[in-house]
Amino acid sequence: MREWIPVSTSPKGRLVLAAVKEFGGRPFDEVTVAELAAAAKVTTGALYHHFGSKLGLYAFVRTDVERRLLDRMEGALAATGPASDRSAAVTSALLVGLDFAVREGFLRILGDPPAGTEHDRLAEMLSQNAVPAIPLLGPVLAAAWRAALTAVAEGAQPDHARAAIAALSLHPPDGRVR
Repeated sequence: MREWIPVSTSPKGRLVLAAVKEFGGRPFDEVTVAELAAAAKVTTGALYHHFGSKLGLYAFVRTDVERRLLDRMEGALAATGPASDRSAAVTSALLVGLDFAVREGFLRILGDPPAGTEHDRLAEMLSQNAVPAIPLLGPVLAAAWRAALTAVAEGAQPDHARAAIAALSLHPPDGRVR
């Protein structure tokens, strides 16, 4: 559970809301500290005071947005039940996540790999749930999912991204469906 819930009218809360919007729609490197401060109607000093850096603010927002994503994806996985086809469950989770990211405007913040860390919660969750359990399958699925989000951010139709994700096949190399 998160220790702090932003009050949208506080300087820290306004910075968080501005960061969600800016990092959701634009790559990390294209967003400036001055733009974030201006959007939140605070000084750049307030950003550094509350988060230490642009990366600190990004990490805070990314963690929150990613947690909301993973909650939805894990719910989709759980809804299929233990006896169900795990490959279909993972595909369903990827589609639920895609729909969430598109609807909320989180295309860039979730479409880009995590900045400033090697920890990739999405790839880890997919690795734990993908069947067959093949090394690197989680990171490969996460990269394909992020590529679909990036394509939508760059103008592709969300339905085309959904179709691409739905077409991913999670069958073992021997051809048997599990």
